[in-house]
Amino acid sequence: MAKQFQALTEVHRDFIQRQHIFFTASATADSRVNISPREIGALRIIDDNTVVYLDRTGSGNETAAHMLADGRMTIMFCALAGPPQIMRLYGSGTSLGWQSEAFANLISTHYGGSTPLGTRQIMMLRFDLVQTSCGYGVPLFDYQGERTAIENWHDNKGPEGIREYWSDQNLTSMDGLPTGLDVE
Repeated sequence: MAKQFQALTEVHRDFIQRQHIFFTASATADSRVNISPREIGALRIIDDNTVVYLDRTGSGNETAAHMLADGRMTIMFCALAGPPQIMRLYGSGTSLGWQSEAFANLISTHYGGSTPLGTRQIMMLRFDLVQTSCGYGVPLFDYQGERTAIENWHDNKGPEGIREYWSDQNLTSMDGLPTGLDVE
């Protein structure tokens, strides 16, 4: 049932663009496995073997810690409407800090030149395996829209409050690994 590809095809790109959510998974050899849901509007396909997504402030910063320590990452998409399918991108990730030139270039070329409030970093996944599978076990859900909670939280905190939060909550992972987040 599973099929493997070395790179994205147009069919894969179309599938990704029809989704509303994706999930990232990362870990190190000695850490807990982290799985995070993300809204599809944060994701950009750079080329047939590279995707990036805006990583906005949240309760933890596990993925950044895992990218710094190990780099292994998987991104999964699953159809919650329409024909069933699951797609995973397996590869190596990098966290691009908000003060880096690479971050600025990606914001300029792929996000309209505007960095949403609360963006900590951009996660880049370079993958060497695309795997699709049936998705028959995934239930159907109706999309109702995006939540406004993250925007409200960021707006209420403001830039300085967000940096304070980063200092308090986002500099190490739950396993004590450094995240590399620059709060200056």
